[in-house]
Amino acid sequence: MNDPIADMLTRIRNAYLSKKAQVLVPFSKIKFEMAKILVAEKYLEKAEIVGDDKIKEINLTLRYVDKKPAITSIKKISKSGLRVYVGKEKLHIVLNFLGTAILSTSKGIITNKQAKKIGVGGEVLCEVY
Repeated sequence: MNDPIADMLTRIRNAYLSKKAQVLVPFSKIKFEMAKILVAEKYLEKAEIVGDDKIKEINLTLRYVDKKPAITSIKKISKSGLRVYVGKEKLHIVLNFLGTAILSTSKGIITNKQAKKIGVGGEVLCEVY
């Protein structure tokens, strides 16, 4: 079983470790939504779709602050063998509000802060800080 979201997170992690400027990830709507959140939360510089209709990829431009990676840790929470769901009253607090959790909810792919604001729970996809 391969997990495309875990693959994306691993590619980002490895690209930061090898101090790359950009990394390519196979396209999917959910991964692109997650990438847009990572850009909005200032973990990535930008995310853009490249390629043609047959083979699309997401080109992620990594962000460095004073030559240090903007992402210290990025890890998958919900796995195919063990899904992790949280209700609106038990939303994750990641690293004393310094980090972000990305959730899949009925309102789409959103951060834990947005989920708390609109009062929804969902599946915790990953945590970033």
